[in-house]
Amino acid sequence: MGFSLLKQLLSLYIIIMALFSDLKEAKSSSPEYTNLIYKGCARQRLSDPTGLYSQALSAMYGLLVSQSTKTRFYKTTTGTTSQTSVTGLFQCRGDLSNNDCYTCVSRLPVLSGKLCGKTIAARVQLSGCYLLYEISGFAQISGMELLFKTCGKNNVAGTGFEQRRDTAFGVMQNGVVQGHGFYATTYESVYVLGQCEGDLGDSDCSGCTKNALQRAQVECGSSISGQIYLHKCFVAYSFYPNGVPKRSSPYPSSGSSTSSSSSSSGTTGKTVAIIVGGTAGVGFLVICLLFVKNLMKKKYDDY
Repeated sequence: MGFSLLKQLLSLYIIIMALFSDLKEAKSSSPEYTNLIYKGCARQRLSDPTGLYSQALSAMYGLLVSQSTKTRFYKTTTGTTSQTSVTGLFQCRGDLSNNDCYTCVSRLPVLSGKLCGKTIAARVQLSGCYLLYEISGFAQISGMELLFKTCGKNNVAGTGFEQRRDTAFGVMQNGVVQGHGFYATTYESVYVLGQCEGDLGDSDCSGCTKNALQRAQVECGSSISGQIYLHKCFVAYSFYPNGVPKRSSPYPSSGSSTSSSSSSSGTTGKTVAIIVGGTAGVGFLVICLLFVKNLMKKKYDDY
């Protein structure tokens, strides 16, 4: 009787643990293209006593998210008057599917609110997409303006890396123009990727990409990887001594400035592990107590 009950309880315990294992896997897995790269928030808060700006922002977010199922770039202006209008856009990385683009963009409105609050302008950049908005009359900046950079902590000087990287840069600069704004390739274990804002012409795109690549050479030097984000374009590279890994996108993510976003996901994974581990311990203790209770009951029943 006692061993039969123990067998049933153990079976139940195994089922419960299998369910928690699936939960842990679901919580810890997150597409690489949704990793936060950087945020840019205007210092000036949005004065909105009539609520017109809030309405325009909400309408803009809705349009951008809905359009992300159809295209990788979309720009719009919303608002009841020119004085209270908001211009916004999103762009997805050129190698994302429509479904992945939507998954990426749909996270941006909430992130923008959490990271920047209500400001007159904001930009949130994830690995696979970005969102930008600004109210009417916001001061414009140069398309070549450096917004963010990150360089890998490891250096590979003295291995012929810089020559291979620079050759890959040349191939990519031409490829971005031929690809009308997006290009990614591998040259001798150096993976490179470049993209221009969707409404940028080929000539301006070439100039922006060239500027970004020159900055990567200067700013990152012999770093194993780097990402340079200008206002109208960005470039990224990563050197893989053992060959570029075979995965959906070898987009470089290692760097001294991106550790904060990766540590955030790591904390979530640890939290889930602690919860699952604690639940497992409690479950095992309950099983032991029930088994002992059953044995004691059987002992007293024999008397």
